[in-house]
Amino acid sequence: MSKILVIDDEQGIRYLLDTLLSRKGYEVVLAENGRKGLELFRREHPDAVVLDLKMPEMDGITVLKHIRSCDQKLPVIVLTGAGTPETEQQAYALGVTEFVKKEFSLHRLGDSLKRHLYIGRTAT
Repeated sequence: MSKILVIDDEQGIRYLLDTLLSRKGYEVVLAENGRKGLELFRREHPDAVVLDLKMPEMDGITVLKHIRSCDQKLPVIVLTGAGTPETEQQAYALGVTEFVKKEFSLHRLGDSLKRHLYIGRTAT
């Protein structure tokens, strides 16, 4: 079973993703901010990360930099409602796997995780 770390400061989004991803058979680990997310990233060794960009204390770009300093290949899907073209460029330069807007289709997020987790398994 693949483990997904969700890092988002919005409780409703965390709850929604926990419910959706659990029903799809993923083990879900939740973090309410970037600092907690990095702590769980180091401790839980997830198979993928769903990351919000705009969070208090530590934003998603900073979290992504820390993740990439430890793991260059881990699928990191940015889920945001406040992305700008500049932020997207910065995230892609740091190796983000995919961008999904918060007005997202739940099916698109599920398909993205399935696709990137499958690619990661065949590469090893």
